Amino acid sequence: MVLTYLVISLLVSSITLAVIKLVKKMFQNQLSAKWQYNLWFLFLIALTLPFLPKHLIDFGNFFTSLDVNLNDEVSPSITTSDTAVVGNPSWMQDFTLSVNRIDVEFLNILLASIWIAGMLVMAVLTFQGWFMLKKIKSTATVPKNKEVLRLFIHCKHRLNITGRVIVRESTLVKSPMTFGLFKTYVVLPSRVEEWMTMKEIQYIFLHELNHYKYKDIVSNYFIIVYQILYWFHPLVWVAFKEMKVDREIACDSAVLHTLDEPCYQEYGNTIINFVDKASNPKNIGLANELNGYKGQIKKRIEKIASFTTESMGLKLKSVSIFLLVGVFVVSQAPLVSVMADDSSRYDFNEERTVYEDLSEYFTGYDGSFVLYDMQADTYHIHNQSKSTRRISPDSTYKIYSALLGLETGVVSNDNSQIPWDGTMYPYEAWNKNQSLSSAMKHSVTWYFQKLDKEIQQDTIQAYLKQISYGNGDLSGGIEEYWLESSLKISPVEQVQLLKAFYTNAFEFDEKNIKTVKDIIKLEERDGEKLSGKTGTGTVNGKNVNGWFIGYIETKENTYFFATNIQNEDNSDGSKAANITLSILRDKEIIHGIEG
Repeated sequence: MVLTYLVISLLVSSITLAVIKLVKKMFQNQLSAKWQYNLWFLFLIALTLPFLPKHLIDFGNFFTSLDVNLNDEVSPSITTSDTAVVGNPSWMQDFTLSVNRIDVEFLNILLASIWIAGMLVMAVLTFQGWFMLKKIKSTATVPKNKEVLRLFIHCKHRLNITGRVIVRESTLVKSPMTFGLFKTYVVLPSRVEEWMTMKEIQYIFLHELNHYKYKDIVSNYFIIVYQILYWFHPLVWVAFKEMKVDREIACDSAVLHTLDEPCYQEYGNTIINFVDKASNPKNIGLANELNGYKGQIKKRIEKIASFTTESMGLKLKSVSIFLLVGVFVVSQAPLVSVMADDSSRYDFNEERTVYEDLSEYFTGYDGSFVLYDMQADTYHIHNQSKSTRRISPDSTYKIYSALLGLETGVVSNDNSQIPWDGTMYPYEAWNKNQSLSSAMKHSVTWYFQKLDKEIQQDTIQAYLKQISYGNGDLSGGIEEYWLESSLKISPVEQVQLLKAFYTNAFEFDEKNIKTVKDIIKLEERDGEKLSGKTGTGTVNGKNVNGWFIGYIETKENTYFFATNIQNEDNSDGSKAANITLSILRDKEIIHGIEG
């Protein structure tokens, strides 16, 4: 999840930044200073997209979910279960291919830890800046020169500002600055009137008050938040550095619009006066400072020197360009919705559900059990969280692979044999020609892989969408997608899908439904019939995922179930089957079936 987020956020922010810089370069003469700065708010929108609630940017299945699989491959080794079972053990033994891959979950945890650590460091630096401002505020005093105070009030009236903004002076600042959300402070260097004229101080007030008027203090806080979230992205830092320069240029332009042309040079000289006075500005992120680095000052002076009043035509062009870039930014929302779609979990809101604690059956496992009582139309669930978390189906998927093979005509009731290609497997039952029935009985993985190749991926994708199979993700590849790879399904969905299969809710050929029901029948005794399929997920030679799904038909009722167990190296289908049968016996759903 974290890895996917990083890929999407890097992509969206980088593309948006490139487009904004390109537009600024191509249309610099058609964009006013104000609208060049406003373009950066579209960049902030692009940075916000990954954090928006899913329902705001959900585009359904318009895009295939992005799933990062690193170095997944199938090993020719076979893992078998050595669990002791009672009765007839044949159907409870599960055989599976071992998948070798990098532990993406560990990588996600590592990246998340680094990301959080970086945010904490950035938060500490931000608090240092906040404490500096607090210190400036606590030591600042009201200017002793009454003319300065009168001039400040005059400038407020000139810009129609009535909010809570006050002027102070401080020995801790060398360049005028503005900060504070609820009560805004314009702070001047102490005794600034001794080396500046009142007219120059007026220019300073007009500049700082325009920052207040156009809510630049608020934008500072947004920048800080995104710098914390995107601390790892160097292009975001570059973007914010340019945004601050454009903000100062836009503020300079706003001031110049209130002045007569002969005053332009004086205003520029006022800014230059602070270059030597504060050659190393503090650059406190939460404050707007009149001074800046020499490169920034040079760019501002050049813009001041070439300033002309903004015509109506320039305004219209600026707005049009801004809207076009805005459309582009919003058009990236479908891409971000891929990430926002949390396909790792199923949204289950069934009211007729009883949650039970069956942890005594799952000692040593992180497991879940879901039971659906068809007659009572009620779910019984152990471990609510795990019951909706999607995981690889492994061999349980073979039920639906078999049905699709029949529906597409790749195999039939009369002719389902696929010849063995001579590859030697440790499990002798695999080393021969297979029919659909024998392949299901012995869980012959190569048989269903060849079925998939014959059916082809596009058809499989459409089929999975039709039956709403889990996340429907085939990106893991035609041979491996259901083997601890991209395709994932939750225990609740397994039960719902089994019910739909049993009742033929998808209106498939009844003959094909009956065929699959026959080949997944496991045991019948004393009026009870058990059908289902085990599944084992083996990664790097370790059994990490065990399934048993199916249904039990009694004289009075039908029950659908799905059991999943997970741990580091002891989870397989036969153990899941033993747990399932124990629960069903204790619930007195089965009596004669022993397993």
